Amino acid sequence: MSLLQPLLDHLPGFLVDVLRLCGWLVLLTVIFLPLERWFAVRKAAPQRHDLFADLAYYFINSLLPAFALALPLAFLAGAARYLLPAALPAFMAELPLVAKMLLAFVIGEIGYYWGHRLSHELPWLWRFHAVHHSAEHMYFLVNTRAHPVDMVVTRLFSMAPLYAIGLAGATAAGSVTPALLVVLGTLWGFFIHSNFRVRIPGFEWIISTPLFHHWHHTRVDHINRNYASMLPLVDRLFGTLHLPSAWPADYGIEAATPKTLRGQLLDPIFPGAATENRSQA
Repeated sequence: MSLLQPLLDHLPGFLVDVLRLCGWLVLLTVIFLPLERWFAVRKAAPQRHDLFADLAYYFINSLLPAFALALPLAFLAGAARYLLPAALPAFMAELPLVAKMLLAFVIGEIGYYWGHRLSHELPWLWRFHAVHHSAEHMYFLVNTRAHPVDMVVTRLFSMAPLYAIGLAGATAAGSVTPALLVVLGTLWGFFIHSNFRVRIPGFEWIISTPLFHHWHHTRVDHINRNYASMLPLVDRLFGTLHLPSAWPADYGIEAATPKTLRGQLLDPIFPGAATENRSQA
């Protein structure tokens, strides 16, 4: 890395981010491609147009949400300084990093749960979230197959409580905790969306696995269950946990969805704009 650093220092920041994402994509492919080939839940592969769209979503949703969330989260952090007792952020600031991370992890997970659940229950949010559920084949890149609006909404629900109570802030130091949580959640997301037949006996009620999340992607029966990102106990707490021992029979949604990336991005905003490119999902 030291040999490449002088070159990276002279590249525009956006291009550096793209190159880093390319490196991560190569690493993820090296890890998951053999696992999904040798230990697949189902021997299938995404169609070419789905793969193209998923690659585009990988880059869009790795770059855009951070920019979209910067202003509202900075505003929330500033507002919290005036609205909350000064003792609360001071107390949070004094916590050891490990305690901060654990507390932020639990609070962020509960926030994500409700953002995700509302994206199913509110029709105007479901229009955007349906893009994620349109996948009929589960594999690791389905993790980032999401409309950017959907990605921003769920991440805002996860991050906003942390900024509100002082576990995160607009400063460089205050951004460490949410940044670590985003990285951890994203990496775990690739795992639970993967076509990887793996079981973790005794721990599946505690930490999410592909089996747990695959049931959330079923076509009809249990699509409104298993909302949590990493902690199934949150679903158990709110009565939405479903964790049988068998794998789901199929995935996707019954509503028609556009085939093309352009259609998937525009259709939730302008319903019917991409009817010529729709397919039954």
